[in-house]
Amino acid sequence: MVNATQDTNSAAALFASLNAKSGSASNASSVADTQDRFLKLLVTQMKNQDPLNPMDNAQVTSQMAQLSTVTGIDKLNVTLQALSDSLMGNQTLQAASMIGHGVLVGGEGVELSGGAGYGAFELEQSAESVKVSIYDQSGALVRNVDMGAQPAGIVKWAWDGMDGAGSSTPDGVYSFAVNATQGGKSVDATTLQFGMVSSVTQGKEGVTLSIGQMDGIALSQVRQVL
Repeated sequence: MVNATQDTNSAAALFASLNAKSGSASNASSVADTQDRFLKLLVTQMKNQDPLNPMDNAQVTSQMAQLSTVTGIDKLNVTLQALSDSLMGNQTLQAASMIGHGVLVGGEGVELSGGAGYGAFELEQSAESVKVSIYDQSGALVRNVDMGAQPAGIVKWAWDGMDGAGSSTPDGVYSFAVNATQGGKSVDATTLQFGMVSSVTQGKEGVTLSIGQMDGIALSQVRQVL
């Protein structure tokens, strides 16, 4: 795995640009070869046609139209590939600028470090009562946090590392769930996990991030940059 960092980002962008140009040149050569083969075939066909039954204009026009269609498709493929390469490079640059920043992605984990843990959730609609339940790795309830009424959208929360009895808990990875209600009815809540972006990787599957203890997180999974 090759990680892109702030210092090597320019080099990565340069290599991506060179690869894109190389691929475009190869595709352009393919288009030229297709045209050359067609013209040779057409000339050979016309040279060897029956003088008493030559090709009519409609046949020649039809074959020229086929060449135009094939050439157009090849050129469109070249353009699309160039756009794809450019988009990949732009995504890498965008992702590299996130290194060292905190982000929220879909997940139910919360990492407690130095007596502080952070998380978030997203409500589809406002709720008059929201409670966050924190669990240890064995699934045992550690603490319930009453968030009160909350508006629709992303809501961030912090944990001081204390359990329900007021005792400190050891650093480590915990999980959490959200229970939100409005008028006695449940409100859908999506849990969001907080982490710091440490590295960026560009591979066959696209641009992925390493966030806290999570690896291989797609750029599209980032819900908010803090």
